[in-house]
Amino acid sequence: MDKHPYDTYYRKLLPALVSKVEEFKLFEYHTVSIQTLWHYLTKKKWKVVQEEPAVSKLVSDVLSVKPGDYMSFTQVSAYKSPEWGTPLSDEEMTKLFEPRKNSE
Repeated sequence: MDKHPYDTYYRKLLPALVSKVEEFKLFEYHTVSIQTLWHYLTKKKWKVVQEEPAVSKLVSDVLSVKPGDYMSFTQVSAYKSPEWGTPLSDEEMTKLFEPRKNSE
């Protein structure tokens, strides 16, 4: 995994990351995780690195991630992935065809 200059802020940003992941899951985005959200932030949102960013600015960046932006990024990343033709594992197939829980 490539090192990003903001990796040093990861521990400080962890509560915001957890909060955002929980928010996404409330909106039925169950595939989001702290790692995938961090990947989005470091590869997309923080492409241009500021030398000494304010932690409050980074927290704001985390909390302002929109589901549509995140999902677009993950879809484009998946299309660019060299593993596009790789067969799914049994676990991935099970998850893919797992019935959705009704939220009624």
